[in-house]
Amino acid sequence: MRRAGSVLLAACTTTAALTALTAVPAGAEERSAAGRDHCTGASPVVCHIDVAPGTYRIRALLGGGAGPGSTAVTAESRRAVLAETPTPAGGTVRRTFTVDVRDPEGEPTGALGSPGLDLTFGGAAPQLASLHVERVRTPQLLLAGDSTVCDQAGEPYTGWGQQLPQYLTDRMAVANYADSGEGSQSFRDDPALFPALRAHIHHGDLVLIQLAHNDKQTDRDTYRANLTAMIEDVRAEGGRPVLVTPIVRRWFNADGTLDNGTALLVNGLGVDLPAEVRGIAAEQDTPLVDLTALTRARVEELGPEGSKALYLYDEKRDNTHTSARGATEYAALVLGELRDQKLVPSRAIR
Repeated sequence: MRRAGSVLLAACTTTAALTALTAVPAGAEERSAAGRDHCTGASPVVCHIDVAPGTYRIRALLGGGAGPGSTAVTAESRRAVLAETPTPAGGTVRRTFTVDVRDPEGEPTGALGSPGLDLTFGGAAPQLASLHVERVRTPQLLLAGDSTVCDQAGEPYTGWGQQLPQYLTDRMAVANYADSGEGSQSFRDDPALFPALRAHIHHGDLVLIQLAHNDKQTDRDTYRANLTAMIEDVRAEGGRPVLVTPIVRRWFNADGTLDNGTALLVNGLGVDLPAEVRGIAAEQDTPLVDLTALTRARVEELGPEGSKALYLYDEKRDNTHTSARGATEYAALVLGELRDQKLVPSRAIR
């Protein structure tokens, strides 16, 4: 692991104002520019740090207030990097996580956002005692997908890839290249999407591919060729591809099941997209996360009424896109499969 630069933010408490950062150069090949980056506010505490694109390890000391604290952390474009964490009155806990800093900071074809690293310490009673940031090289989990996976810019929309980082320690970083509206062909073709993802693959990195929702008129041969080409390209870069079947649509039959083509992603040409993904995984000897089966079981378990909370039915009458709760649950399902298949080491799981 090569350290390319670090910055230290000292005594940034919920009552502190405008704390300066000092950048410490650590390598001849790169020097971080010193500047005045600040944490402001009390609830939430918002921090901005001027750093170049790359992977950064953040060591946060939470707590230290007169009363009990409860702090959750998001980074960049609403990525959940740390779940709600309690601290006792006067006590502190140290938590460490990684953030992929890039431009644009959210969806690759979306708004640029702000350069550098943005962190928001929220939750019921946020308390931040100190913060240390350093650039690192860690194994990556890269995501190729659509709007059900991506870092959604605005509430209440939330992709499951946006919620995945909170389940990982600083031993692995999530780089989410998923983008709204993309199918298997457009994701391959756009230089900001699969070509950009491919350029950032390091040896041994996992690349999760979930593309189906927008392949509404893609024929079987084209769909299979696109996914197979992505598998081959990931392997050519030394990465490890993992195919992921799409999350179900919340579209119930009268009997309370999702046994229909709309829910299970059979497209307008009659192509059973999840079945094709399963077949390609078997043919290419590629690990598979059958998220269609996992999400179907969860939605049917909750039923027509309870499952509304997983999607944006109440807010938008939307049975495709997930709420923060749904995205969080689905991210946990993905991680559970990666853990069970020993694709992610236990030391990388929080």
